[in-house]
Amino acid sequence: MKDFVVLDLETTGLTPKTDRILEIGAIKVVDGEVKERYSTFINPQMEIPPRITSLTGITETMVKDAPCRDEAVRTLVEFCKDLPLLGHNILFDYSFVKHDAVNLGLEFEKEALDTLTIARQALPELESRSLEFLCGYFGIRRENAHRAMDDAQETLELYHILEHRYAQEHPEWFQTRPLVCKVKKEGPITRAQIGYLKDLTEYHHLKLDVEIGSMTKNEASRMIDTILSTYGRIVRKKHV
Repeated sequence: MKDFVVLDLETTGLTPKTDRILEIGAIKVVDGEVKERYSTFINPQMEIPPRITSLTGITETMVKDAPCRDEAVRTLVEFCKDLPLLGHNILFDYSFVKHDAVNLGLEFEKEALDTLTIARQALPELESRSLEFLCGYFGIRRENAHRAMDDAQETLELYHILEHRYAQEHPEWFQTRPLVCKVKKEGPITRAQIGYLKDLTEYHHLKLDVEIGSMTKNEASRMIDTILSTYGRIVRKKHV
């Protein structure tokens, strides 16, 4: 594979429906040479969980002036164009982009190569095939672990090593395959939901960890249900 985009994301969690992209790192390779890079923080419009800041080093201050996900994902989709993807556990990263792309009405159907899958086939005896472990195993320099562009660069170096060692004997390991991730489009939060959420949070003296206006209709419904089940409905005093 000579033309592709290496993709790595940092996110607020593991689930595209409830978590959001924090950082994008993408490297465009054409004719086997790096031609262009796309790197950006994303303002997730929600609080970053402390465990994610501990893992990645990404703080609220670092993302507060960054573009929101709509702008960043549109740019990424255009950056990738019709090129296949390369990543380590690429379906994870793809699922987040696909989720946002579908909500934006963008096409993002991709084929990909996964260095994790290749490593599992080539090195079944290793105790781990995580990117961190494989970088140590192959002597790939790792300066900023769990930062998107650094991880994308390390994935590219790992791919070159695996390709050099195993592609001639096992060419089937290096054939791209379609990424399958079914996503239903979610509409934006409604005015009624915005009003009701604001009333609920004010009534119960709650501080949400997400900006209300950035939610989808389904996210808002889940949030409303959670508040109602935990704190109860708004009770209006009856005037006698």
